[in-house]
Amino acid sequence: MTTFIIRRLLQAIPVLIGVTILVFSLMHLTPGNPAVIMAGESAPQATVQAIEERLGLNDPLHIQYLNFLGNALQLDLGTSIRDNIPVFDHVQSRFLITLELSVYSMIFAIVLGLLAGIVSAVRQYTVSDVAIMVVALFGLSMPNFWLGLMLIQWFAINLGWFAPTGWGDADQIVLPVIALGTAGAAIIARMTRSSMLDVISQDYIRTARAKGVKERVVIFRHALKNAMIPVVTVIGLQFGYFLAGSVLTESVFAINGLGRLIIDSILQRDFPVVQGAILVIAVTFVLVNLAVDISYRFLNKRIDLN
Repeated sequence: MTTFIIRRLLQAIPVLIGVTILVFSLMHLTPGNPAVIMAGESAPQATVQAIEERLGLNDPLHIQYLNFLGNALQLDLGTSIRDNIPVFDHVQSRFLITLELSVYSMIFAIVLGLLAGIVSAVRQYTVSDVAIMVVALFGLSMPNFWLGLMLIQWFAINLGWFAPTGWGDADQIVLPVIALGTAGAAIIARMTRSSMLDVISQDYIRTARAKGVKERVVIFRHALKNAMIPVVTVIGLQFGYFLAGSVLTESVFAINGLGRLIIDSILQRDFPVVQGAILVIAVTFVLVNLAVDISYRFLNKRIDLN
């Protein structure tokens, strides 16, 4: 297991380096001078040049990138250009909010998606199956920002059950979690149904039923466990999407998470914050994929991690 983890982490290094190169290049190709933003449009040229010298913006791009990469390896993500606060402080506070939103949304998506997928597979071609798949199709098709606006209109403004914006209190959590997690629940439900149907048709399931094993045990102990490998893969991908793609949900519900931090920093030309935030997301995504790979071994003992 240790060898497998080390090997996968080493395989992820080129991916992380590629992400940092891509983000670094895109940020520097975007028009605008951070030194001018810091000093102001009417600042003297000498002031702008002094800021560029202090921030190392006059160095060649490859030197700037190597400096960024070297500092990141020491867990130093740099200092914000806008407010001179360490990037790590910015990212840490916002990342915890986005992580909470993603975890709650993932729990919602897993519970709803698994239950819907199991019911749909067990009752194949019935009214329940068709209804669940139609609802899943709508859930998959609806943009999360549109769903968020509709939830605010219906449950926050019209009924007054929940707070329309913010994060932290119980009445502020429900609507963003539903808005972000609905599409994930739809994907998990469809994958669970497909995987369960493949497993239910296997000989060992028919044998278990022929021996008189209770249907509940057949479904949840024998069928579901063996059907979970593709579902776990989808869950891992969805969690990564929740972390990286929650910016629209955070914008709709005015949540000060990592997504909004990235957008605000892009508009403000705050290179270090953007690079640090995306690097944290990339590392988290790699760790999630590693956890998914390890979980395969616990779901199926025949899978060799070495």
